[in-house]
Amino acid sequence: MSSKPESLAAEFIRHLTHERRLSPLTAKSYSRDIRILLQFVNKDDLAQVQPQHIRQVMAQLHGKGLLGRSIARMLSAWRSFYRYLIRDHGYRHNPCNGLRVPKSPQKLPNALSPDETVQLLAFPADHILTVRDSAMFELFYSSGLRLTELAQLNPAAIDFAEGTVKVRGKGGKERIVPVGDFALLALNAWLARRAQIIKPGVSALFLSQHGDAISVRTIAHRLKGRARQQGIHQNVHPHILRHSFASHLLQSSGDLRAVQEMLGHAHITSTQVYTHLDFQHLTKIYDTTHPRAKKRG
Repeated sequence: MSSKPESLAAEFIRHLTHERRLSPLTAKSYSRDIRILLQFVNKDDLAQVQPQHIRQVMAQLHGKGLLGRSIARMLSAWRSFYRYLIRDHGYRHNPCNGLRVPKSPQKLPNALSPDETVQLLAFPADHILTVRDSAMFELFYSSGLRLTELAQLNPAAIDFAEGTVKVRGKGGKERIVPVGDFALLALNAWLARRAQIIKPGVSALFLSQHGDAISVRTIAHRLKGRARQQGIHQNVHPHILRHSFASHLLQSSGDLRAVQEMLGHAHITSTQVYTHLDFQHLTKIYDTTHPRAKKRG
């Protein structure tokens, strides 16, 4: 237990990346959270850290305006870090166990209405890049993918005969998700043009204009620009298509477990937030159609 905290943190991040095979983005988030812990506890020996020290750190972060859900994410990272130290470095206790964070009001994810989604996707695919964009956005919405999952796909992941896509999600877990007819048509059109720009050795399904694998930043930029061009005025970010997929599917099916499986959520609680969106949708219908619901002036 004599290693410096910075060295132990670096070893933990390597463990996450190489042994647990977490994505670089997730590992970077862990690294940032643990760096914050080390700044606050200011101890040469992490074994000296006690629960009251962790509580003080959380109180200071909360006092600086950090929301409860952000502190909860950090606490989860710190708890995982100490579990690693106990397992691999002989530490005896985890000072993060049993601690609770201040609750934050739940923020519902934004979602487009079905009409707005149709409006967003109804653009002419008259250039190789708009053909690509149509395939990306149709698949995004059709299958509820995460942004990184979409960017990492290769053509073999699409099964046109079965109408499915094989996705590698968080923690390297694979799932198979249905793909709708509109998305399959758009993907076929893109694959017919993809060979025109692809660079040798590139295996990604979606490409940049230079023939490399497309970046998540480019996908986000293209989607935001397309939303403006289609006359949609709210902030359209990539995850809004995933949220819209979940919300619309739940509205039409009511099957929370199926939505959980398609989204790749490990826990049903992550999916339950969409029941609130569904309730909002039903409330709007009630307010506009029920004769006793309308407010009188």
